[in-house]
Amino acid sequence: MSSGGDIAFLSAHQLIELYRKKELSPVKAAEALFARLDELQPKLNAFCIVDRDGAMAAARASEQRWRQGTPQGPLDGVPVTIKDLVLMRGFPTRRGSHLVEPVPDAEDAPATARLREAGAIILGKTTTPEFGWKAIGDSPLTGITRNPWNTERTPGGSSAGAAAACAAGIGPLHVGSDGAGSIRIPCAFTGTFGIKPTFGRVPAHPYGTMGLLSNVGPMTRNVRDAALMLNVLSRPDHRDAYCLPPDGRDYLGGIEDGIKGWRVAYSPDLGYARVDPEIAAAVAEAARQFEALGAVVQEVRDIFPSPREALLTLWRAGSARNLALYPAKNRHLCDPGFLAVAAEGERVSGSDYVAADMARSVLGAQMAAFHQRFDLLLTPMMPVPALPVGQDLNDPATETNWIDWSPFSYPFNMTRQPACSIPCGLTGAGLPIGLQIVGPLYAEDRVLRAARAFETTQPERRPPI
Repeated sequence: MSSGGDIAFLSAHQLIELYRKKELSPVKAAEALFARLDELQPKLNAFCIVDRDGAMAAARASEQRWRQGTPQGPLDGVPVTIKDLVLMRGFPTRRGSHLVEPVPDAEDAPATARLREAGAIILGKTTTPEFGWKAIGDSPLTGITRNPWNTERTPGGSSAGAAAACAAGIGPLHVGSDGAGSIRIPCAFTGTFGIKPTFGRVPAHPYGTMGLLSNVGPMTRNVRDAALMLNVLSRPDHRDAYCLPPDGRDYLGGIEDGIKGWRVAYSPDLGYARVDPEIAAAVAEAARQFEALGAVVQEVRDIFPSPREALLTLWRAGSARNLALYPAKNRHLCDPGFLAVAAEGERVSGSDYVAADMARSVLGAQMAAFHQRFDLLLTPMMPVPALPVGQDLNDPATETNWIDWSPFSYPFNMTRQPACSIPCGLTGAGLPIGLQIVGPLYAEDRVLRAARAFETTQPERRPPI
């Protein structure tokens, strides 16, 4: 195992097994991934910080532990990346914005800390649009991040760099965050796997302005790696007052047990979304695969009215508060779209905000009742393929905000449910298509088990980069 190309697409599980057998060292793995990063960064712009010195020092320490047969944790020597909305000690978290001064973080976020404790090697930080406000991969600070499947297309966002790096074979594990789809959207656009856990499952710090909408979670190239990563990320942290109590769950346990007899709802459009015909056909075929795997699949249409207006109220208000945290002197350097959303948020009244939050709670109750009848819900992840770079809207004639072309993502931030995106095909133009699997609250294990069952029906797909 000496080829950098071979190493690039190894899973975390495969790396650990090779380390255990002493057939590959963490140093060789890190060197191969940095070589790939150096080759592809000019094409993709996936990273805003590269910590070569820190990563190689961690790799050498890991190599020594593996030689002694004393790995530090379940991810010892496995390369990871951190999204630039998540704190990483010793480096600034600039959030894709000129508003944020380049002051190094004094502490790790919970996700970063848990990965270090597990022995992971942090390659660097990945790009995000300004404050993660949109689902496209560009920011005024770092420029345009591109999709490995077609560099004229966006990888999506806001976990843009994480998805691009993951798809391109620059590390098997990536930390993303998801406030209205920001893990699942880029995973759908790049043919990778990502899960937004139940709110509170993965501790977060500091607390963000999007409140109960925002989550931290894994982005990987396969389901088993995401389960392994979630085992680590879900460990408790006292800094998050909202984190769920630890339950000792092993997300790899039972992951291969299949879905025979499960009651699965399939909604092609949630009753109100418009879906590209190629995507609709691929997702319908995915639903048939669930039937072939033994699930009882029922097509449903209307589940709830579109929660667009409530989401926009919460999103605008959160953006306004975010902008207010920084001095006004550099606002002329901000993304105009972010400034526009924040300006709209300044006009949101307290009463409007409470009404939107009440609508969120009602939606959660509707989905809780829905899951009394169904174990899972299947939908398209995205109704359109990856947009051209630098384009915030898919159809400006009918859309006013990026959420208008992502109707399947944000409802499940509002309900706090676990939801994942898993690849289910390619368009005729060779762009990835994602299937969304939604589970009831606290049922990440159910979502992962279903995703793993479906994954066994799919070929491995790699971008032509």
